[in-house]
Amino acid sequence: MLLIVALIVNASLALLAILLHYEALFQLDRLLPKLAHIAPRFRVLVGVGSIFIAHVLEIWLFALGYFFTLQFPVMGGLVGNLSGHGMLLDCAYLSFVTFTTLGYGEIVAQGYLRYLTGVEALTGFILITWSASFLFIEMQKYWTTYKNTQTKQYK
Repeated sequence: MLLIVALIVNASLALLAILLHYEALFQLDRLLPKLAHIAPRFRVLVGVGSIFIAHVLEIWLFALGYFFTLQFPVMGGLVGNLSGHGMLLDCAYLSFVTFTTLGYGEIVAQGYLRYLTGVEALTGFILITWSASFLFIEMQKYWTTYKNTQTKQYK
């Protein structure tokens, strides 16, 4: 029964993070062409900043998932170098190092909670590479346009 609860929580958090990321990239794709009054290279910065914010929100979504799950001790716990500044901040730290696949290992999930770390790492890896692909395409659009504009000015 606990495994089923863990699967439902994990799948729900991954799905919410993916939907949040999809919507962020969709809205960004609609917004960037409307910023024609901004230099193309700054449009790319708007994209990077927006995606950074989306990733932070997704990380906090998982952090809240850890925090919520920790309210039920039977689901597992966190061990290691806990900060003592509050369980929510420890959850956020664990989420940041897991989502980015950095994985320091200072804080480790135990019990059914550790499955969430695996789901978060995979989700984070997918969303970060999706962001990189999106930014690559945007840079091709705007930096090529900028370079072509600059070249035409000097001819």
